Amino acid sequence: MTSPDLNPIDGDDPWDRVVVALAAYVVVLLLGTGAYRLLGLGWLDAFYQTLITVSTVGYGEVGAEITPAYRVVSSLLILVGVGIGLYAIGQVFGALMEGRLTDHVGKSRLRKVIEQTRNHVVVCGWGQVGRAIASRLASSGERVVVIDRNPEVLEDAGILAVIGEATDDTVLREAGIDRARSLVVALDGESDNLFVTLSGRALNPALFIVTRAVGPASAPKLELAGADRVVNPHEIGAGRMSSFVLEPNVADFLGETMSDQHFEVRLGELEVGPDVDLVGRPLTESGVLKETGLTLLAVRRTDGTFTHQRDPRCVPEEGDVLIVLGTAEEHDAARQWLDERAR
Repeated sequence: MTSPDLNPIDGDDPWDRVVVALAAYVVVLLLGTGAYRLLGLGWLDAFYQTLITVSTVGYGEVGAEITPAYRVVSSLLILVGVGIGLYAIGQVFGALMEGRLTDHVGKSRLRKVIEQTRNHVVVCGWGQVGRAIASRLASSGERVVVIDRNPEVLEDAGILAVIGEATDDTVLREAGIDRARSLVVALDGESDNLFVTLSGRALNPALFIVTRAVGPASAPKLELAGADRVVNPHEIGAGRMSSFVLEPNVADFLGETMSDQHFEVRLGELEVGPDVDLVGRPLTESGVLKETGLTLLAVRRTDGTFTHQRDPRCVPEEGDVLIVLGTAEEHDAARQWLDERAR
């Protein structure tokens, strides 16, 4: 995924100019102090005279005798020191104003990018789970919009984010929930996950919602609230750890096929559309597997059940999903095959 440029103003850091101006001001003070010291003043009097000269406070000169050289040094300090002092003050105020302007323009530009985003995934929560989900989706080429109350989420380069409470419908709308295709709810609180799931389903009935379950008892409630899939990270972690004990090589293979985009073969799914000649025919008679080289593992029925590919009843119907294994090129070829026959 190509990350959007969220830095609206290019150029050097304004605070670097402030440092340079203040450094020049210190140099003037040191040179002035040294010059007055050569004219016969003590170190403290020399510094004091330099300070009141460059600051133009209007106090009288320090010293018993005001010589022409004394007046020349004072004149140069007024011309140079006052100019540098005013420049330093201007840079400080400029840096403050520019920082506010950059922040305002950056948020405005970010808002416009989100407003133009379509068919994206909204991820609620930027904790450990939410961060891993967003990273995985982004690496797969998905456009992701994150919702979190912590402004630090904006520090991650390329992240489209809305700062606010995901339980607020206004914040969900700012994230483009009505234009999104999926919603991932990964908040820490069970009630918050339930509320956001309800809101997401109400704001976009066609949304595919995946919600994190904090405990086993919350899964049925989340499904009733409108979640298409409910995931309990603790149960998944336990299952994965036990599979490493029982069949570590199988677990490694499945893990790589599901998560490593650079792995040669991976699992995928193909939905059977209404106009495809797969409907009502045994898969052995269809060219989608023969021509592409994909390996069929199972068929998920519209009622949520799975039919193994060796089952004689494995005849796909409209809306079924084929679970297949193959290379990225084979998956692309199969999707193209289905698209061509659906026209």
